[in-house]
Amino acid sequence: MKVGICGLGLIGGSMARAYREDGYEVYGFDIDKATQGYALLADIICGELNSETIPECELIFVALYPEKTVEYLRQIAPIVNKDAVVIDLCGIKSHICKAGFALAKEYGFTFVGGHPMAGKQYSGIKYAKANLFKGAPMVLVPPVYDDIAFIDRVKKLLAPAGFGKLSVTTGEDHDKIIAFTSQLAHVVSNAYVKSPTAEIHKGFSAGSYKDLTRVAWLNENMWTELFLENKEPLLFELDHIITSLSEYRDAIEKDDAEKLRTLLRDGRLAKEKIDG
Repeated sequence: MKVGICGLGLIGGSMARAYREDGYEVYGFDIDKATQGYALLADIICGELNSETIPECELIFVALYPEKTVEYLRQIAPIVNKDAVVIDLCGIKSHICKAGFALAKEYGFTFVGGHPMAGKQYSGIKYAKANLFKGAPMVLVPPVYDDIAFIDRVKKLLAPAGFGKLSVTTGEDHDKIIAFTSQLAHVVSNAYVKSPTAEIHKGFSAGSYKDLTRVAWLNENMWTELFLENKEPLLFELDHIITSLSEYRDAIEKDDAEKLRTLLRDGRLAKEKIDG
């Protein structure tokens, strides 16, 4: 099977490594020629993904920013093999799936929204690893929600990546949940390290600091697009946490030990209920 991958950064590069190590012919494209050249020299890909090789691919991954993903799908749709499955790997789904499903219906191929729940704070193909997705969750947004045979086909196509649990949902539900599980965490982490105290923290920090600041190291161009494309769900989460933080602040300012104790207890119980 021939596999095509557009976008050879951390995610696309790791996908390329995984399939290449599993013996597949992998064709890749990146707008950065240095990245594409490195991928070829390092045998991460065996050739360029272009107008000649796209029609030969049975599986195509698109690992680009949101708007570039839609733009690329429109560009390749007329030449994608009608038996091929195209999977995007972007962090939002509603906007991209709406465009992808429409193009797939018009041109006769199959499109699936995908979001691999794995990554690092570092970006770029040099940090790509074949085992990046091993055991990681993968969220799928298929064109038909309850087609068990089709979902099984997609699972088999994704097998070389080594994902753990595969979840199936809609684009809208994905974006609501991801605003909480990922996007809010990135905003909070990024804001947290802007405290002037952060400059003198060394020697006074351990696991808590590391856990809370890991995702502050982000790609601002990509995350700006992701946040704005998922504006309403993210605003909902931001409003909720701002309200909650205000309650903690008020209790501390007023020396209201009982209120503070209740807030802390409720948070602990919520964590126990959610994560066991």
